[in-house]
Amino acid sequence: MQIKIKYQDSEIKRIEKIDAGDWLDLRCAQDTRLFAGKHGLIPLGVAMQLPSGYEALIAPRSSTFKNFGTLQTNSVGIIDNSYCGDNDWWFYSVYATKNLIVRKNDRICQFRIMKKQPSLEIVEVEVLGNPDRNGHGSSGIK
Repeated sequence: MQIKIKYQDSEIKRIEKIDAGDWLDLRCAQDTRLFAGKHGLIPLGVAMQLPSGYEALIAPRSSTFKNFGTLQTNSVGIIDNSYCGDNDWWFYSVYATKNLIVRKNDRICQFRIMKKQPSLEIVEVEVLGNPDRNGHGSSGIK
């Protein structure tokens, strides 16, 4: 399976598949200043053609908040395979908890591809006919 990647410029470090883990790191494409309490888009400097039937999920790296103080605004970014034009650049949407600068080539987030949800038929019923689990949070904390 292949993913075609176009980089915005030659100075952006290339995406590398690492042996440990299933997610691929994405980097900031240009120095980006963010201000505390404000939303910002961090340019990632890549456009991709994902395989047919797949979508990309973008999430913070485990160290993103510690290193930068940003929170992803939509919990997870979703890019479907139709967003694949030469100028369909990827961005990382964040909320800044402090004033900061993300530098070009800083590893800021990560992505993986997953199969898209299949077409579903929605069927309304009066009864599901399954045993109840006793409500939200019923599995406990231990």
